[in-house]
Amino acid sequence: MKKIILIISVVLIAILGFFGLRFYNKYLGNNVEKEGFVLIPHHSSYKQILDSISPFIKNQDNFASIADDKNLKENYKPGRYELKPGMNNREIANMIIAGNQTPNSFRIKDFDDVYQMIGRVTKKTEVDSLKFANQLNEIAISKGYKNAEDLKKYFFNNTYDFFWTVTPKEFFNKFESDYKDFWTADRIEKEKQSGLTRDQIYALASIVYKESGGKPDEQRTIAGLYINRYKKGMKLQSDPTVIYAVNKANNFTQQIKRVYYKHLKEPSPYNTYANKGIPPGPICIVDKNSLNAVLDAEKNNYIFMCADPARFGYHKFTDNDAEHAKNAKAYQDWLNSKQIK
Repeated sequence: MKKIILIISVVLIAILGFFGLRFYNKYLGNNVEKEGFVLIPHHSSYKQILDSISPFIKNQDNFASIADDKNLKENYKPGRYELKPGMNNREIANMIIAGNQTPNSFRIKDFDDVYQMIGRVTKKTEVDSLKFANQLNEIAISKGYKNAEDLKKYFFNNTYDFFWTVTPKEFFNKFESDYKDFWTADRIEKEKQSGLTRDQIYALASIVYKESGGKPDEQRTIAGLYINRYKKGMKLQSDPTVIYAVNKANNFTQQIKRVYYKHLKEPSPYNTYANKGIPPGPICIVDKNSLNAVLDAEKNNYIFMCADPARFGYHKFTDNDAEHAKNAKAYQDWLNSKQIK
């Protein structure tokens, strides 16, 4: 009798262990085989959702069973979801149902125009570049502008986190809010004291940014120099504006490493060798440092600057044309020695 009871007990334990293990594997056990990101677009079919998850999990049937129990087909939220080793089926399903997306980092750098930025941004969004551009164009028109390019001043050169499902409107709203936060009462007062319009400030800030290579060290000095030239009625004669003008005329498909005399004749309102005054708009997306540099421009007498070959990325400043000619020759000699064309 005792033997029979022992056999029955062992069988029961084996059965319970078998079903217990199945229960554990189905509900609580790790089902992620490899780490990765799952993209679930809006209006996905249930099959598309399961197919997008299947490359990352060990047991597709177990996950499908839990997904059915939780009615994932009707309750999913579109997005970009990170699957990590150790996650069980319930955690995966709950994450997608709750819409707990993993944000992506977007580097907004000194793009020449807004459409360049859109091309880069939409590599990390659900919305394609054409639709994104069209919707930003609509936003620009609603604000009285011609197109999305006129929104350039709203964007700041920096790194931001957005979800894969971000819409063009949500994307712009983030930057518009940042733009409004930047223009504090103190900065608005400095804007008034400068005697410059906001568009002129952004245009100068973009020149300062390009001339400084984005480094803040010399930005206030450079800003002071260009304000001096502007107030004296001199042409700004900034090489980055020439590069921008030539690139814009060629739909930004031409890369210029060195400005030649032929480039100085480019018929563009942005070419500060051909035109007096400040360009009609920024030549790139700026950062906050360069804007602050214009608002807090250094008081100096400089009207000339030239790249310093002895300190790469920095400049020599002067108010003397003879000294500037000497500096310019030294720089041209250095370019020639490096065969930069």
